[in-house]
Amino acid sequence: MRMDGQTNANSGGEAQEYLTFTLGREEYAMDILKVQEIRGYDSVTRIANSPGFMKGVINLRGVIVPIIDLRIKFNLEQLLYNEFTVVIIINILGRVIGMVVDGVSDVVTLSPEQIKAAPDFGAGTNAEYITGIGTVNKQMLILVDINRLIGSDDLQLMEPTDSQLDLAA
Repeated sequence: MRMDGQTNANSGGEAQEYLTFTLGREEYAMDILKVQEIRGYDSVTRIANSPGFMKGVINLRGVIVPIIDLRIKFNLEQLLYNEFTVVIIINILGRVIGMVVDGVSDVVTLSPEQIKAAPDFGAGTNAEYITGIGTVNKQMLILVDINRLIGSDDLQLMEPTDSQLDLAA
């Protein structure tokens, strides 16, 4: 039974699969259908005057992919990258983008009953990309709408050009 006011990305009432990943001590989850691949962190080419969360770009089979560090985006303590640091390559908003995270945990299936509405963080916090809190085996997962996160004003990446869209297809 759904609670009044409960919101999540899956309004159809069916279970949905999520990729879970860690940032610090917290577990996050995103729609598995947005994930193109998962790869180890490799060196990037820095871009001058880019925002702090933009680590640079990589060439992924002929596609130039911007790499963002979610730790920096979420104002978390920065850690040195290690053998567990990974890049989740996602395909959203007509773009291929890489997100650096501390590690990838699992793929989980959540039913609507396992998802609670995101708490109200108040006017001082921009958390519009948090769609809810999922629970799996008494563990809480922060559900992230990656479209909103990547499309948010502070993370707005340049609009894709026609040639980038052709390469990404």
